[in-house]
Amino acid sequence: MVVGCGRGRGGDGRDPLALGAALDRLKTERGWEMPMAVGGVMGRWPEIVGGDLANHCVPQRYDEDERVLTVQCDSTAWATQLRLMQRELLTRLNKDLGRDTVRMIKIWGPGGPPRRFGALRAPGSTGPGDTYG
Repeated sequence: MVVGCGRGRGGDGRDPLALGAALDRLKTERGWEMPMAVGGVMGRWPEIVGGDLANHCVPQRYDEDERVLTVQCDSTAWATQLRLMQRELLTRLNKDLGRDTVRMIKIWGPGGPPRRFGALRAPGSTGPGDTYG
């Protein structure tokens, strides 16, 4: 499919382009390349990591500047499993998205209950933090 309208000879940027080339040019000009690629990973996460892991570990955000993908797991056991697979997962992600798109994966365990001060808790205590990730 060709998009655009030819206006004679010359490369003034208005010559017709194939749709794929037009989209690639638009992505590059607007700086959308990285977010589009990572957005694709967020939508295809189960395909990349497998259904079982995807049910327990969910990508939360991507930092474009640092190229860090943050993933939240629903238990410390699944966080440990993902940490063991981290190198393999980085290879898969960068193969799919392009070289060095993701340089590091931050893996979080479950958040646990909110830590509040109360009659039985001293200010500054971390509470049951070692239990939740």
